[in-house]
Amino acid sequence: MKKSWSDLSSGQRVALVILAGAEFALAVTAWTDLARRPARAVRGPKGVWAGVIAVNFVGPIAYFVRGRLR
Repeated sequence: MKKSWSDLSSGQRVALVILAGAEFALAVTAWTDLARRPARAVRGPKGVWAGVIAVNFVGPIAYFVRGRLR
């Protein structure tokens, strides 16, 4: 069952805002790193990684773990 914003407790609202902010910050950090990193230092096409980063928490984490070459 879907809940609307008004159905959530204040604690749930705070948690949701914090999680959304963390997800946004992680994605922005990953996209910034991807934009600044040379293509030869990225595993695979940069365009594909840009799309992967857009997938919730999983995308940015996957980029940081698997997408960057050391």
